[in-house]
Amino acid sequence: MARIALALAFAAMLAAGLPAPGLYLAVGLGISAIGTGLVGFSRRGSPGALRIASAAAITVGTLGLLLGTARIAIALAAIDRIGRLLG
Repeated sequence: MARIALALAFAAMLAAGLPAPGLYLAVGLGISAIGTGLVGFSRRGSPGALRIASAAAITVGTLGLLLGTARIAIALAAIDRIGRLLG
């Protein structure tokens, strides 16, 4: 579970830097990484390394989510600014 969560988290960080659909992918993959990381972290019987990897996936997934959300906010602000300039 930790490997999947880490893969989703790093994919979210990668998608945050991609053009157009990347910002939406970053948000979706970030949410997926957080959820998967929480499931992996909540397993008390797992070895410590896997739980730490799940916690790292939660952290990196949150960063991907925040970067994707920031890009969406910037895009919406730019659209609003262009709308005010034209109308």
